Amino acid sequence: MGDSPDKIQWHPAFYAATGLELHEDMERLELKSEYNLSKEPIRIDLLIIKNDEAIGKIKNEIGHIMRKYNVIEYKSPEDNMTIDDFYKTIGYACLYKGYGNTVNEIQENELSVSLFREVYPEKLFLTLCEQGHRIKERYPGIYYVTGNLPFPVQIVVTKQLKRENHRCLRILSANADREDVEAFLSEADKMDSPRERNNIDAVLQVSVRANYELYQEIRRKSTMCEALRELMKDEIEHDVNEAKEKAMREGRAAGLAEGRAEGEVIGETKIIVNMSKKGLSPEEIASMTGKELEDVRTILEGKSW
Repeated sequence: MGDSPDKIQWHPAFYAATGLELHEDMERLELKSEYNLSKEPIRIDLLIIKNDEAIGKIKNEIGHIMRKYNVIEYKSPEDNMTIDDFYKTIGYACLYKGYGNTVNEIQENELSVSLFREVYPEKLFLTLCEQGHRIKERYPGIYYVTGNLPFPVQIVVTKQLKRENHRCLRILSANADREDVEAFLSEADKMDSPRERNNIDAVLQVSVRANYELYQEIRRKSTMCEALRELMKDEIEHDVNEAKEKAMREGRAAGLAEGRAEGEVIGETKIIVNMSKKGLSPEEIASMTGKELEDVRTILEGKSW
């Protein structure tokens, strides 16, 4: 059965967020989403391959456990993470090793497994402990699982990750935190490579859809980053056009009573003020209206009243 057209597609955003998390090491990593293990429909959510030339540990703490070949399983906010999911992912890593082109081409000590979920998987952890495995929180939200396992394994609880280091994963939530969103938007403005911009766009598409009201509030009350402005440009244009029409109606009405020229000024001023309220900067308003930047600033400072 196919996914409902209204269902939020979390996985592409997770792949993008992972790329942003590991952006400092991306030159030596290869990320392969929905990697096909064979001709059969068995796919790994994300496979991260470290280049042969890469030396040393990945900078981001999520990557500290990673080796050359790294199998990633991601659970959407609405999905559970069970003991079967745990062993299925271990099984994917085993299958990936077994599908090398030659015998032992992919060695056991070159593999790692990571599972990601938004909330703490209490039942899974209890079951793992009952089975004799040990669980240690190596970093906030990052749990290493040891004891009779073929590869290093970590379970990442994105809601518990440090805010300052992992905004892009934390906002992949149906209940994103405003502080995380605003900080991510601020950080996004500083990323300008095509790969980073594409990843930012993918993360925001999902996060905005899952937290629409929050982003609308941020859009109206603060200066938006370029990525969010581009993503919400249709809504901005709709609001601006609506403001223009309303202001022009009021301006024309005022013009009939006080003179057409004065009415046009009133209408124009209301348009500029409303555009500012929608989160547009003076520079953007000047560009869209054709007004001089200094005139726009004068109006917004109230000097023209």
